[in-house]
Amino acid sequence: MGVEEELLLIDDGTGIPVPVAPRLLASAPDHDLGSRVAAEFQQEMVEVQTLPRHSAHELLRDVIEGRAAVDALASRFKARAVALAISPLPITPHPTRNPRYDEMIERYGQVGRTTLVCGLHVHVSIESREEGVAVLDRIRTWLPTLLALSANSPFANGFDTGFASYRFNAWHQWQSAGPSEVFGSADAYDAFERELLATDVIMDAGMLYLDARLSHRNPTVEVRVADVCLDARDTVLIAALVRALADTASAEWRAGIPPAAFSAAAIRLAEWQAALTGVGGRLPKPDGSGSAAAYVVVETLLRHVEAALAANGDLASVEAGLRRVLVDGGGARQQRSAYARRASLTDVMFRSVDVTHRRTDLSPTLLPLG
Repeated sequence: MGVEEELLLIDDGTGIPVPVAPRLLASAPDHDLGSRVAAEFQQEMVEVQTLPRHSAHELLRDVIEGRAAVDALASRFKARAVALAISPLPITPHPTRNPRYDEMIERYGQVGRTTLVCGLHVHVSIESREEGVAVLDRIRTWLPTLLALSANSPFANGFDTGFASYRFNAWHQWQSAGPSEVFGSADAYDAFERELLATDVIMDAGMLYLDARLSHRNPTVEVRVADVCLDARDTVLIAALVRALADTASAEWRAGIPPAAFSAAAIRLAEWQAALTGVGGRLPKPDGSGSAAAYVVVETLLRHVEAALAANGDLASVEAGLRRVLVDGGGARQQRSAYARRASLTDVMFRSVDVTHRRTDLSPTLLPLG
C-alpha cells in the first residue's frame, strides 16, 4: 500500500494560502524528497507520495518524513505545509500553468478557477484488472465510513460550513466525482470509461474522479474518497483499512460471494451524510438497513475486515486508531476546538500546522470502540 497526500501551502506569518508550489518544486531536485513531490491543480498545494509499503509503521514514517520534507522546502519561501482539506481562510487560488490545466480552466470556468481542496489517495496493489474491479465492486458501501473517519474540512471561506467535510461538496462540483455502480468485470469497467470519455465532457481518463478507480499508472486500486488527514496516524489508519477492505473483497470474489446491490445514488447519499456529520452523528448502515451512531457503523467496518487486519499485522493499531478518532472527532472536531479557544481561524491554521508535523507512533490500545 502507498498514499498520496495533498498538502496546503500557507504563509508562515498570516496563515493565508500562498502560491509558492512552483518555486518549491523547482528547489526539490536537490532535496532528498526528489520526485516524490508533485504539482497539483492549484499553486497553493502540492502532492506528496510515499513509497509502497507492507508495514503500517513504515508507511507512517514515510508520511511523517514526507510532510517534514515539504515543510522544509516551503520554509525557504516563508511558507508552511499543512494537512488541511480546504482552507478555513478565504483564498483566490492560482492555477498551475501547464497545457492540460490551462485547457481545464478554459473549459470548466469557475469550478476550475476556484476549487482548492486537498485529498488523501490510497493505493493498494492488485494482481490483475479483474481482481481490481472485483475489489471496487465490493468496497463501495464502505467508502462513506472512510469519508466520515477522515473528515477534516469544517471551515471554508472564513466561516463554519456546518459540515465535517466541506471538501466533499467542493470536490463534487467536478462532473465525474462520486461513487460508481457495480461493474462486474474489467471489460465492463473499460466500457464505462469509454462511455464517459465519448461524451467529450471530460478531457481524458485522468478526469474520471471516481471515489475509487483502477489506476492508469500503477497496478493498483486507488481509493480517493478521503479528506487529507490532519493527524499522520489517521492517514495510516485509512490506508490500513483500505488495504484490509481490498483483501476482504478479493477473498469474497474468489469465494464467489457477490457484491452488495446498492445503487450509486444511495451510496452518494451515505457519503453526503458522512460529510455532514463525520463521526459526530448517525451514519447510514452499509447493509442499507437505516442508520446508526457512528461508532456502531465503525464497529461494523472493523468486524468486516478484522481477519484481514490481523493477517496484515494491523489489527491492534487500527483498533487504537478508530478509538482515537471516535474520541477526538478527527480533524474536523480538532479544528473546531481550536477555533473555540479564541474564535480565530488564523489560530486554526497554525494549530493545524502543529498537528500536521507532530511526531507520533502507532501505539495500540485494547479499549473498546463504543
